[in-house]
Amino acid sequence: MAEGIVCMGKVLTDAESAAGKADTKIIVAAYWEDAKIELMKRDRIMRKLIPQFGDLHLTGRGEPFTTLARSVVGQQISIKAAESVWQKFLLICPKCTPAQVLKAGNEQLAACGLSKRKAEYIIDLAEHFKTKRVHADKWMEMEDEDVIAELTQIRGIGRWTAEMFLIFNLLRPNILPLDDLGLLKGISVNYFSGEPVSRSDAREVAANWEPWRTVATWYLWRSLEPVPVEY
Repeated sequence: MAEGIVCMGKVLTDAESAAGKADTKIIVAAYWEDAKIELMKRDRIMRKLIPQFGDLHLTGRGEPFTTLARSVVGQQISIKAAESVWQKFLLICPKCTPAQVLKAGNEQLAACGLSKRKAEYIIDLAEHFKTKRVHADKWMEMEDEDVIAELTQIRGIGRWTAEMFLIFNLLRPNILPLDDLGLLKGISVNYFSGEPVSRSDAREVAANWEPWRTVATWYLWRSLEPVPVEY
């Protein structure tokens, strides 16, 4: 396991256990408090923003396939819609394993509210995991760009989805997802009084956050949507 990451067992509700989540692990970034202190020292917006969210912090889940499948479900739809589809998906694939997805097939996945294309993407993802065409056991030790390069070989996984995986599963501290509309909106609202911002503007603002760009991004997301998103 990479330095700076610790795993903590989650106390499950009866409903979660019944849904097949008994093996779920919550992953917590050990660097979080240090990052908060550094960001508040060097960035006036972060100095005001971070204290508003108290002890809330980024958490991820330890199963790579689940994180990636959930990221595909959430592509280009609202958080509320994605959660609704995901809960229906879990009724069909309660443990969210590649084997369950392949057994369910396109028709059952589409019945969850997934588009035909997203159903195909998740099945392709399951096939990659089942046949070991991806090296999930090595991702923790690989560089960010190397993980992105491997993930984007899978249908339906572009750079944004790969970056969400780096943030929410591997908990990498310095990811700047420039294709994320929430990040750009957060920078616009908090740094530019609501004026539109370009990717270049975002990079310039984020230069002050290194090596904690993930943490700053998370707080900008929270400034727009206080309830943390999970993948």
